[in-house]
Amino acid sequence: MSDSNVREHLEEKHERNREQRIEGIKRWVEYIESHPPETWGPQQNAVVNDQLEAAQDVQTSASHQQHVKDVAAEILDVSDESDDRSK
Repeated sequence: MSDSNVREHLEEKHERNREQRIEGIKRWVEYIESHPPETWGPQQNAVVNDQLEAAQDVQTSASHQQHVKDVAAEILDVSDESDDRSK
């Protein structure tokens, strides 16, 4: 397989992965719009906690762990702002 074929194969794979992620996000949005936060909130927290634990298990650097915490805090801030606006 030539370098250009490998590159094309990887680009196709990345595009498929991207499309699958987008479809997964769309399904999640449909789910959270049709279920109360009391249902999906704990589920989402469990997923995030599992991801954090997995990251810790592979012994990621302290700076990466801090980055993940910062991103999570930013997401919560945006979510809180959105909740405040919808009231």
